[in-house]
Amino acid sequence: MVKLIRHIFIVLFFIAVGYQSRAQAQLVPGGRVTPNTKLKKGTGAKLEAARNNYISRQLDLSDEEGRKFWPLYRSYQQELTAVRILKRLNNSKAASNGTEQIDKEIYYESQLVAIRKRYRDAFAKILPPEKVSMLYKSEQEFNDELIKRLSESSERAGN
Repeated sequence: MVKLIRHIFIVLFFIAVGYQSRAQAQLVPGGRVTPNTKLKKGTGAKLEAARNNYISRQLDLSDEEGRKFWPLYRSYQQELTAVRILKRLNNSKAASNGTEQIDKEIYYESQLVAIRKRYRDAFAKILPPEKVSMLYKSEQEFNDELIKRLSESSERAGN
């Protein structure tokens, strides 16, 4: 169980690190988080490409759907990543402990939910409901498969 938790943390860390160089978070009035993007090649880019490839196969988008979907999806991922980075920084050892840290944690979780809701509605404008549902399922399946592979890889390495 400890190994699984460690692997989950490692996966989330790599995802966040891969995006950290691309998405520097900014809080704007109204509590909304927007990213400043910078392109970087590396592990994060490879992981993003693999996820996009998986989602593309699962959704089977038409050309028209793809032209509208991918820019919106990239924006969605950047906003989620920006909040996750802030959340991770809040939970670092350097962060203050106590009520303020817990309040920030709850705030970041609510921001993640708000982003998902906002983009769910935006995705529904360009995709049928079945494909929107499949998008969220595909993201979860991809993350589950990634964790599984990292766990298997770690077991083979003897960790």
